[in-house]
Amino acid sequence: MIHTVTIERLSKKIRGTVVLQDVGMRLESGKVYGLVGDNGSGKTMLMRAICGLILPDSGEIRFDGESRAARNPTIGAMIENTSLYPDLTGIENLQLLAKIRRQIGRNQIQAAIKRVGLDPGDKRTYRKYSLGMKQRLGLAAALLGFPRLLILDEPTNGLDPAGIQEMRELICSLPARFGMTVL
Repeated sequence: MIHTVTIERLSKKIRGTVVLQDVGMRLESGKVYGLVGDNGSGKTMLMRAICGLILPDSGEIRFDGESRAARNPTIGAMIENTSLYPDLTGIENLQLLAKIRRQIGRNQIQAAIKRVGLDPGDKRTYRKYSLGMKQRLGLAAALLGFPRLLILDEPTNGLDPAGIQEMRELICSLPARFGMTVL
């Protein structure tokens, strides 16, 4: 279980452009955190660094005081556009992810898809999902395996006002229900 994530003096340049400079923060277990900043300010890059998808040029990311260079299996993430197989149904996409991750059973897949307000019996392929449905399925994929740290990049993107409210309520309920930290 992750109790704290500590980021100290994190910096990253891409093709000579500074995208993160001396970023520092501390995330404590069981809370919801929001990153606020202008477009291009490095929010997504920071999330990628926490997940281990990019390596910083300097600084440290520690989970409970321990540095980790690779992806942490207790992290669930939905960063930018969710890329799933267009010709598979939502449930088939989650089953494939569960097979890759191992130790995720059928009941967890069903629970994840229901938790985000999708119908596990929907036979439509991902290609035919609305943008809002794709966002919900991306969140369901991130929730597989009950991660201790959940990183969501613009999780309400493409949702209608009612869907935005529903998603916010779901996100806010996760720490109390599952002990997750949400960024």
